[in-house]
Amino acid sequence: MAKEKLNPVPKKKITKTYIKRYWQLYVLLLLPLIYLAVFKYLPMRYIVLAFKEYKLNTPLMQMPWANVKGKTDVFKYFKTAFGNADFRRALWNTVKLNLLDLVMGFPAPIIFALILNELPFKKFKKTVQTIAYMPHFLSWVIIASLCTQLLAPTDGMINSLIVKMGGESISFLDDSAHWVATYVGAGVWQSFGWGSIIYLAAIAGINPELYEAASVDGAGRFKKMWHITLPGIKPTIVVLLIMNLGYIMGGGFERPFAMKNNLVMDVAEVISTFVYKVGIQQLKISLTTAVGLFQSVVGLFFLLSANAISRKLGERGIW
Repeated sequence: MAKEKLNPVPKKKITKTYIKRYWQLYVLLLLPLIYLAVFKYLPMRYIVLAFKEYKLNTPLMQMPWANVKGKTDVFKYFKTAFGNADFRRALWNTVKLNLLDLVMGFPAPIIFALILNELPFKKFKKTVQTIAYMPHFLSWVIIASLCTQLLAPTDGMINSLIVKMGGESISFLDDSAHWVATYVGAGVWQSFGWGSIIYLAAIAGINPELYEAASVDGAGRFKKMWHITLPGIKPTIVVLLIMNLGYIMGGGFERPFAMKNNLVMDVAEVISTFVYKVGIQQLKISLTTAVGLFQSVVGLFFLLSANAISRKLGERGIW
């Protein structure tokens, strides 16, 4: 007898069946989708302000295009931004501080996760984890206040100890070079514990039989870490590195705003604080929109480039 051909089930029918079976999940998914639509995508229509003359009482689409002496020049505010010495300084500071954050801060959670993974005492391990996570839940206003109290040049605890040990007081927050080191150090301290969660989860997914086989072959802890643990979490490291490279031109507002002061503005002024000062305080909305658009485009370029390089090197990348 000839075999009967089975008619494939239409994809639409499969989709409908799946939605009916798991409709609760789709209802839960609506909330983040609505959040993204309202707070992320709808505001994107105001990107056009970078190419227009902002007028407070005029609808967006009726605002005139940017012009110079009556002649239309939609790139007017981009030229104005790059002709502004304060913006160029903020741009350089943003790149410099974010690169330092990447170099110093990116390896910290990896090293911490590897150390925690090697701790034999579970209770002690959990205690250390909890203590390391805690700074993540502190706002930068609180962290900046702690830095001010601990690192004050006259009565700060750190400088008091340095003076008692025979050293000289250090201006951690008033000297440009020391401020940069303090800024980066505070960022590493605040984030390394929380960042290690992802790496610990990746380590937990490594097959324990690999460690058992390595023990049989006489491998020590360091060799197991180097040849099993690190290769096991390599895809996670690559993905997070790509995502961090996308923030080279970004960075939050709270941290530099809370930690900066008038004595270190030459290194503390970044794009986010520049946008706040010029856009909010001086109401130069078109100029700061142009700055924000430039920042986003360059960040996207870094992200796509890093992803493409990782794919060429044989890694999965983000997509």
